[in-house]
Amino acid sequence: MTKNKVRNRCISLVIMAFPCATAAAQQPHTLTGDMRFHKNFHSKILKNDRDVIVYLPPGYEANKRKRYPVFYMHDGQNLFDGATSFIPGQEWHVDEIVQSLILAGKVEPLIIVGIYNTGKDRVNEYTAAEDAKFKAGGHADLYGRFLVEELKPFIDATYRTRKDRAHTGLGGSSLGGLVSLYLGLRYPNVFTRIAVVSPAVWWADNQIVHYSAAQSRKPPLRIWLDIGTREGRDAAEAQKTVDGARLLKETLIKKGWKAGKDLEYFEAVGAEHNERAWAARVEKILEFLFPSKI
Repeated sequence: MTKNKVRNRCISLVIMAFPCATAAAQQPHTLTGDMRFHKNFHSKILKNDRDVIVYLPPGYEANKRKRYPVFYMHDGQNLFDGATSFIPGQEWHVDEIVQSLILAGKVEPLIIVGIYNTGKDRVNEYTAAEDAKFKAGGHADLYGRFLVEELKPFIDATYRTRKDRAHTGLGGSSLGGLVSLYLGLRYPNVFTRIAVVSPAVWWADNQIVHYSAAQSRKPPLRIWLDIGTREGRDAAEAQKTVDGARLLKETLIKKGWKAGKDLEYFEAVGAEHNERAWAARVEKILEFLFPSKI
């Protein structure tokens, strides 16, 4: 196998979110609940456009005075709809799961904002440093400005949100998990409920570990961190992925997070690196980050 083929195969494990238009067109839509769409949302900061999909909780239209916490999630095309997901028909089922949890009183009613990736820009936007091996990455600061200066103000102006940091979350998987923790640490005045799902900790020589360790003080973040035990092309690679997540967990604990309190670490036995695996963890993630009562 050539170097380029190896590089492309490796990087595909962390990209995992390019839209597949031809296949997706053959898939039925699978949306549940009150969904709103904002097509081609333009960013002056990133100089690109992306779709944004918004889930509104039951009762949103009935009570015009009530405001809701917001959970911003990356790779929006994979969250709600099998017709738009990277792997056609395979999605996180966030809409069905959160709807059920809200109606059962297991999580507080919340708004979920699915931020589509733009495909070609995903790796750069979701990483804070360039990985020399892949010669890619390093635009997370710009992506963070897009979220904080452009998208969040739009969402707050359009929907009845609770704008403060205590009621605002950020989450994603793989590189989306990396950028969620990075931006949570960078903007603790904006985001405090963070989902770090199957993070590619190894990116840029464990940059996220070094960045976490370098924090001068522990910000008030409530962090969900998880990993599957089969996230790799073979047993050795899967173990390296698990070791990376454990290293990140231990780094956070050394900085002051307390396991079972403001840090929840979960290893999904037998879980691979895909939407099906992440869908199986959505309920646990939401119950930890947005419980009925904290």
